[in-house]
Amino acid sequence: MESFMIGRPVIRACSFVLMMTALTSFSTARAGDAVFDLSPEQPGRIHAGRDERATAVIPKDFKFVKPGVFSVAVSPSGPPLATYATDATTVVGADPDIAYAIADSLGLKLELVPAAWIDWPLGLVSGKYDAVISNVGVTEQRKEKFDFSTYRQGLHGIYVKSDSKITSIKEPKDAAGLRVIVGAGTNQERILVEWSKENVAAGLKPLELQYYDDEAASLLALASGRADVIVQPHAQLVYISARDKNIKGVGTLSAGWPDRSDVAITTRKGSGLAYALTIATNNLIAGGTYAKILDRWQLAEEAVPKSETNPPGLPKF
Repeated sequence: MESFMIGRPVIRACSFVLMMTALTSFSTARAGDAVFDLSPEQPGRIHAGRDERATAVIPKDFKFVKPGVFSVAVSPSGPPLATYATDATTVVGADPDIAYAIADSLGLKLELVPAAWIDWPLGLVSGKYDAVISNVGVTEQRKEKFDFSTYRQGLHGIYVKSDSKITSIKEPKDAAGLRVIVGAGTNQERILVEWSKENVAAGLKPLELQYYDDEAASLLALASGRADVIVQPHAQLVYISARDKNIKGVGTLSAGWPDRSDVAITTRKGSGLAYALTIATNNLIAGGTYAKILDRWQLAEEAVPKSETNPPGLPKF
């Protein structure tokens, strides 16, 4: 038996509790909407000018799926990255805003193609769209089939109750002995197991990892004091914090810990489009448009200092 605690207490909340939690979430959703504009009109969207340097390096033989149009796949999995607007049809969020700014830079109209996240590789390879801007992380395995232009860091958020005495968690020792909610089988679970091992090796208390059936039950456990910390994708927790106003961030964790993890615009391998997209992204960074987009969706912590084409990716785990 391992010397660290990775027990899996799974709480299956009764239907009444889940119903009440769902109702609470529904009633507070408008609080999040007040912070994040989820209207289909998007009057606050940040636009960019044409980038001649970027357009100049688009390969002469590259053919867009539709002439004059930049077709981009995005998975509307949840705010603030990408979600359906209040009309239940238009896709809005940080990733769509990046796509619009890139399309502006290339002098093209944008067509967003909603797609299930699991389907993007086949759709891209088959030529259904020109690129994917949907929180795709750079990995060495993916680089065998795709090209990448980085535009965000891949981060997990570390959040606690708003009135918690915990103020900062930056490294394994900061979490020693804490009860941490994490999704089973996730990348963040893999990282936290390693954190627990490091603590035990250093003579510190292990982490107590807790597992719940769904987000509502997880948030209820945190609110009721049955857990100290929740760790899940950073953007998700940013939105929940704005919506519910009862949790706060105390740290972030690279999705590739101990290595850096980058999220990138994804294109077909060898198409040559990635170089233009990298130049366009760097121009958006230099001109301040990029920062304004991330600020609009409260994702400034995920900013990259510069875009890179096909940087080192995460290895196979």
